[in-house]
Amino acid sequence: MTGDGAYRPLQVRGRVLSNERVGAYHHLTLVAPGIAERTRPGAFVALAVGGDETSMLLRRSFSAYRARESGVYGGTVEVVLAVHGRGTAWLAGLRPRDELDVVGPLGRPFTLPKEPVPCVLVGGGYGSAPLFSLAERLRERGCAVHMVLGAASQQLLFGVLEARRSAQSVEISTDDGSMGVRGVVTDLLPAVLDRTGGAVVYACGPMGMLGAVAGVAADHGAWSQCAVEEQMACGVGVCMTCVLPVRGDDSEVRMVRSCTEGPVFRGDRVLWDAVGTVPAGTVGAPASTAPR
Repeated sequence: MTGDGAYRPLQVRGRVLSNERVGAYHHLTLVAPGIAERTRPGAFVALAVGGDETSMLLRRSFSAYRARESGVYGGTVEVVLAVHGRGTAWLAGLRPRDELDVVGPLGRPFTLPKEPVPCVLVGGGYGSAPLFSLAERLRERGCAVHMVLGAASQQLLFGVLEARRSAQSVEISTDDGSMGVRGVVTDLLPAVLDRTGGAVVYACGPMGMLGAVAGVAADHGAWSQCAVEEQMACGVGVCMTCVLPVRGDDSEVRMVRSCTEGPVFRGDRVLWDAVGTVPAGTVGAPASTAPR
């Protein structure tokens, strides 16, 4: 176990236990002994796609929805995915007993409060998936848990019923008003923080949503942790495709890797408006570098 509470990753030959359609998404349960026991809320797994003879060399990374250390078939890891291309389409087509290569757990997980405090969990689309195992851990520590879920439409929400079982209160927003309040999660978040006295905000979802949530949390004096959704081609810090600008303890901005230093970051440390650029003054950047 490493100093930050995350276990060193393993590479195992996993096996599909189930692959179920849930609304617009696929809920994939993998038998992955060793990985399941090491996975903490906020960590992710990287799955090889296409089979042994594939030309698709890059893995696909997904936050762990749940990890169960034991069962009839051994430890399992669950992920939720949406079909966006060939790799995710291949995963969506897997059947029970199909095998695939799994690496995990990867990344830095969420940090839990040392004392019981009210916590607000904010999820966008299937980004809400890792928040449910987090809710369990928080409740075990005596924290009050409140959830805010949002998506473009009702069909794209994930885990509404589970949220109502997991949290003391649940607020829902959809862009089109098909469920809950018409609008976005940050329309609801200020009132939730005021009502609950939320001290910590945890968020997972699209990058634009995360930046907005971090801003609302800061305005209300709450500490935020955001699990980013940057593309992770390798998942182990080699390819540098998932870098984003983050301000360190020394106030210097550095381009850091989401897959190793993240995917969970303090919301007030990420330069959300500069994601996708190398801001001027970033450590190691040329003096002439400016946002692209």
